[in-house]
Amino acid sequence: MSIDTSAASPSPHPDVNAALNAVLDGAREVLGEHFTGLIVHGSLASGDFDPARSDVDVLVVTADALPDELLPRLAALHTRLAREYKWAGHMEVSYIPRRALRRHAPPDVYHPALRIDGTFAVDGHGSEWVIQRWVIREKGIVMAGPDPRDLIAPVSPDELRQAQLELLHAWWAPQLEDPFRIRDSEYQAYAVLTMCRALYTLEHGTIATKPAAARWAQQALGPRWAALIGQAGQWRQGATLDVFDEVLAFIRYTLERSRPSEPASE
Repeated sequence: MSIDTSAASPSPHPDVNAALNAVLDGAREVLGEHFTGLIVHGSLASGDFDPARSDVDVLVVTADALPDELLPRLAALHTRLAREYKWAGHMEVSYIPRRALRRHAPPDVYHPALRIDGTFAVDGHGSEWVIQRWVIREKGIVMAGPDPRDLIAPVSPDELRQAQLELLHAWWAPQLEDPFRIRDSEYQAYAVLTMCRALYTLEHGTIATKPAAARWAQQALGPRWAALIGQAGQWRQGATLDVFDEVLAFIRYTLERSRPSEPASE
């Protein structure tokens, strides 16, 4: 089924909508016959978008792998839009062929992408894209093109759990040894809420918004972590959050809780 709602407002935020429509128009113009659709995902789709702390996640579906000569034109498009629209400078945009969306299947995980730091390159789309595929399929906001349920195979609870385990141990575990990112207030809040979300997925086999996962974690994990989770949830851009040691401890706790229990000895 094909959907085209490009004239509609994909969010309740007019400035976000203006940037998204500019990306849609620009992608259509640059890609031509390679353009298949555009879907908004991430926090805007899952329901926990906060203008004070969120970015905007976009999937552009292409008919096939893009020719190399189009990549500089896409990079130039995003550079121009970031000058013209505030939210175009707070976007992650992935250009993924239709066939590669069906299932997450390494090694076919390298696709052109606009990173949150504004750089544009062919980038790896790792285990986090198992989770993103679930969000896109179940919650994605279609601005143009096919229904995501026609593009993406169902993502099972076990696939979500496995993806979370891989992310925890491949991305977060090394940060205990080299925690330079976690000295930043914003990253401290992000880390705590991400741990809540990871634990929720491991427990329930589905994805919750960060606020919902935080509320669950405050109840499920007990008083030891309740204050830290509350501080992370209340943090706003520009505020100071100085809970470095506690964040490291919470990451360590999450990693330990994510490991399978040892079988009892006979």
